[in-house]
Amino acid sequence: MSDTTTSPTAAGITRRTVLKTAGAAFGLYFVGVLDGRPWVLEAAAGEVAAGFLDPLSVPKWVAPLLVPPVMPTTGRTTLRGGKNADLYDIAVRQISQQVLPAPLPPTTLWAYGPTSARKGKAALLFHAPSATIEAKWQRPVRVTWRNELVDADGRFLPHLLPIDPTLHWANPPGGTTDRDSRPVFAATPEPYRGPVPVVTHVHGAVGVGDESDGYPEAWYLPDAVDLPAGHAHDGTWYAFFRSKAEKAHGLAWPTGGATFHYPDDQRASTLWYHDHTLGMTRANVYAGPAGFYLLRGGPNGDDAVIDSRAKLPAVLPGPAPQEADGFPSSKQYREIPLAIQDRSFLSDGSLFYPDSREYFDGTVGPYVPEGDVSPIWNPEFFGNTIMVNGHTWPTHTVEQRRYRFRLLNGCNARFLILDLGLPGAEAWQIGTEGGFLAAPVNLTAEHGGRLLLGPAERADVILDLTHVPVGSHIIRNLGPDEPFGGGQPDADFDVANPASTGQVLQLVVVPATSPDPTTPAAFLVLPAIDPLPTTAVRRLALVEEMSTAPELADDPPPIAALLGTVDATGTWSTYMWSDPITENPAVGAAETWEIFNSTADAHPIHVHEVVFQVENREPVAIDEATHYIAPAGGARPPEPGENGWKDTVIAYPGEVTRIRMRFDRGGQFVWHCHIVEHEDNEMMRPYRIGPEQPGQPGLPPA
Repeated sequence: MSDTTTSPTAAGITRRTVLKTAGAAFGLYFVGVLDGRPWVLEAAAGEVAAGFLDPLSVPKWVAPLLVPPVMPTTGRTTLRGGKNADLYDIAVRQISQQVLPAPLPPTTLWAYGPTSARKGKAALLFHAPSATIEAKWQRPVRVTWRNELVDADGRFLPHLLPIDPTLHWANPPGGTTDRDSRPVFAATPEPYRGPVPVVTHVHGAVGVGDESDGYPEAWYLPDAVDLPAGHAHDGTWYAFFRSKAEKAHGLAWPTGGATFHYPDDQRASTLWYHDHTLGMTRANVYAGPAGFYLLRGGPNGDDAVIDSRAKLPAVLPGPAPQEADGFPSSKQYREIPLAIQDRSFLSDGSLFYPDSREYFDGTVGPYVPEGDVSPIWNPEFFGNTIMVNGHTWPTHTVEQRRYRFRLLNGCNARFLILDLGLPGAEAWQIGTEGGFLAAPVNLTAEHGGRLLLGPAERADVILDLTHVPVGSHIIRNLGPDEPFGGGQPDADFDVANPASTGQVLQLVVVPATSPDPTTPAAFLVLPAIDPLPTTAVRRLALVEEMSTAPELADDPPPIAALLGTVDATGTWSTYMWSDPITENPAVGAAETWEIFNSTADAHPIHVHEVVFQVENREPVAIDEATHYIAPAGGARPPEPGENGWKDTVIAYPGEVTRIRMRFDRGGQFVWHCHIVEHEDNEMMRPYRIGPEQPGQPGLPPA
């Protein structure tokens, strides 16, 4: 995560035209290129747009900010060897939630929530985003995740959003033979309307077994009474991982669910959980289910932070929600997780997500099978409203004192540039995805109060409001309403619409009611970051695949985003999800991955199972005709806000981004772009740490 944008769009890359006039009446943001400069059109009103909710008609600063409560535990257990573990039983269900301010209609969503609680007074709250799992260092967590997307009669609920069955996806209708495949059709199909597969991934979990990582082909359908005959009930890897979990942990998985084990022996950090189903993540996450997972304690936790003035433990802003607080709580929280997401709505309050490729760039075919364009998949999607913790444009009352915000960019494709430069405020970044930074970064003094977050990136920020004038102040977003390629707001791209997506959260500042005992961020000494040695280098590629349909030859649209490798001559090759594994580090190996971006867009790259250190970035020379890409000199170090452990990194166009990591536990995992529309259409690859496992899918029986 960078503190601000510093990488220009690479010279020599031709950005495609991605807007045609056919899309001009759909009431959304569309992206195009005019005189070489990306631009955004906010579509005009018309008969087609009549069903869309105008974001400018949504009242702002009405709903109070919801601070997510703590997910209640269902119990505790003693593991083999005597270690205690916390138990959770969490389902995903369909709910109605007041996302838009009343009297606008409520929105049907999906949300995680507890099916039961150990403490009788705990609230069994289903909300999107969901309650926060509070974990302790070296105290394992076991979660039984359940798919309860069924109605009151136990019949499956279809998806809230259109699902493109022409991608390489979970494909339950394919049965056990053709699940997790790219189906073949005789005619362009309609959206999938069958039972919904899910599988949960705790994003940023390190050292977790592959059976508990939320592998995209380990999905499962709900235990519905009307599952269609011939449908696969679970993914290709589900049974293998279920058996592995039972042998390793004595865990029996329920029908329509899975029980995952998280060791929690990594650094204290800000994690989050969300769906990870093959070829459906964009729609499943957009429908709502996600939540924070905060790991606390240990030698790199809050107690390890020192006040440089007294050489004693520092005091960080708090309190944060606790399990015993109940909900709603009367406590004034000063450590607050903030999940920022963009969405679009119809006038009846329902979520809008495109049901045709035409919405993105006007491409009306030839669609699969007559051509190579998927009929529903959109390369990226940008909502026209901003939600924070599940409400559009909320407001929150704060005192003139210091607050700690755990920030998450939970958008599908939107890069955020948060403007924390409130009058009189000081904003300091103290952590990233993998815990504390090497040193606090003064965003206000050094970066104009700006913080860049790519999709899935997190930042731990102290916002000092001590000297902010009493009154209302707005946290704004200066990121673009379009694909992001680096650069500076206004100079290199148009900022988000200042009347809608350029506004995030209102803070109503009031006088402090008591002295602030917390340590000013300038005096914080954070736990040291030990450099990671490397023993091997892998050269990887990010590539965009364009249509080869003759009808589209004049301006071929993108049909997929791909990952690949770069050989010793600088030539890239691309691979599909189903191709054999090309990344296979040994258990215990330390490697540098060089990620060469040949596309026109920045990509937030996430590697499961590990955290990494950003080594540097360097411009590259590109010859698209020969697939040649090579470093061009002028490497620059990571941004100050990246000097720590990360699990997601922005790979800018026309550059190679180098990350360094160690692989300590064997198993089958994935790495991918976290623009989830890209992830769902081939910009994700399996990778394996160590040797193949006996009995794993794809191997002959032992």
